Formats: sequence, structure tokens, C-alpha cells
Amino acid sequence: MANEREAHSHMKRLSVVLALGLMMPAIASAEPISVSLASSSGGFRVAEPVQKGWFAIDLGTVMMPSAGSVGVFMIDGLKHGSDYTVSLTVSGIKGWDTLRAEILDPVNRDDRWDPVAQPSYVPAGYSTSNKNDGFSFAQDSAIKRSAMFAGGTASVLADEKTHSGDVLMFTGLGTTTASFTFGLRDRLGSRSFLVRLSAIGADPTPNPEPASMLLLGTGLAGLVAARRRRSAA
Repeated sequence: MANEREAHSHMKRLSVVLALGLMMPAIASAEPISVSLASSSGGFRVAEPVQKGWFAIDLGTVMMPSAGSVGVFMIDGLKHGSDYTVSLTVSGIKGWDTLRAEILDPVNRDDRWDPVAQPSYVPAGYSTSNKNDGFSFAQDSAIKRSAMFAGGTASVLADEKTHSGDVLMFTGLGTTTASFTFGLRDRLGSRSFLVRLSAIGADPTPNPEPASMLLLGTGLAGLVAARRRRSAA
């Protein structure tokens, strides 16, 4: 009897081990997400490695030291129709106050809705994302979009319901470090696409060109001369 109980216990343990062995390959292949830095400029660099979890991507800490800093991440392997939470911390914020995030999708048959004139920053083989290509910042999901920093939060603007592009703008960053959260979705799944992050200056108003300043000065001089002639008359 004791031998029967021992044999039963042994078989039970063996069944558990076999079940775990069958599950482990499935767990290992459940999230085959690939995230890499495709290009960067303006001092953009990744200070911490990317972490991936269940329906979550943590881009870690990135350095964006000036207006014009740009980092482009290539992402692949998202499950079809699933929403992923993306988080990152941006450090080195100085001289700029807006983080612009944009999705760029591979050139294919759905690009007939894209603007004919593509922005110069779009790399070969990609285009701006339209509202019918299935890529989005998890539009209309419950995933929070936010930018938090010591002393406040930034405002968030989105352009994702037109064919002009999928864009998020986090404006009003009032410190050197901020933590961002937003969503990503690939409706068809397992497609490679780009997420472009760029820093925009706090004062985008261009300075007057020398020629414009000369014209302005000439116009003022003419007004002064006309006033003097009227006074003399």
C-alpha cells in the first residue's frame, strides 16, 4: 500500500514537471517583441536598456540634451489588435519644452491615404501613418497618456484621426527630467514600424532675418520722414 502511495506521488510530481516543461516554450515565445534604436541625432542616446514585459515596453532613460534631439526606435512583434503601454524617462531637457512622438509605418498598399508630400525626415521605406493602416498610439484605449515631472504635468495633444499622421505632443515640460507614458497598437500584428521622438524648442518663433530687419528699418524711417513733413507744413 505504501509503495502504491509513493508511486502515485511520484507520478503526480512527474506530471507537474512535464506540464511546466510544456508551458515554458510557450511563455518564452509569448512576447517576441523586438525594440532597437534605429537612428539618433542631436545628442540623443539611450542611457538604460529597453525592458519588455506583458503588453508593456519600457524604453528606459534617454538623453535629449537640446532642441533638435531625435531618436527613432524600430519596433516589431506586437500582437495583433493588442494595446501596449510604453514608458520612458527623458533626461537632459534644456532649451526645449515639447516632446513630439510620431509613428512611421512601412511603405505598402495602404499608403494611398498618406500625404503625397512626405516630410523630409521620413526614412526610405517608411511613410507617415494614416488612420487606416492599423498603427496608432492605442487610440481610444484606456492607456494613459501623460508626461510628469517635479512640480507638474505637461499637456498632451494628439493628431490621430486624420491621414496626416499619428502624432502625440507633450507640451510644457518644466524641468530637466520627465517621465512619459503612452500606448501603441498594431492592429494586424507582427509588423516592423518606427516611433520617432523629437525635442522641440520652447520658442519656435524664428528670429527676423537681416533682410527683413532692413526692410522694417526702412519702413520706420519713411514714416518718421512723412511725420516731419506734415509738422513743417
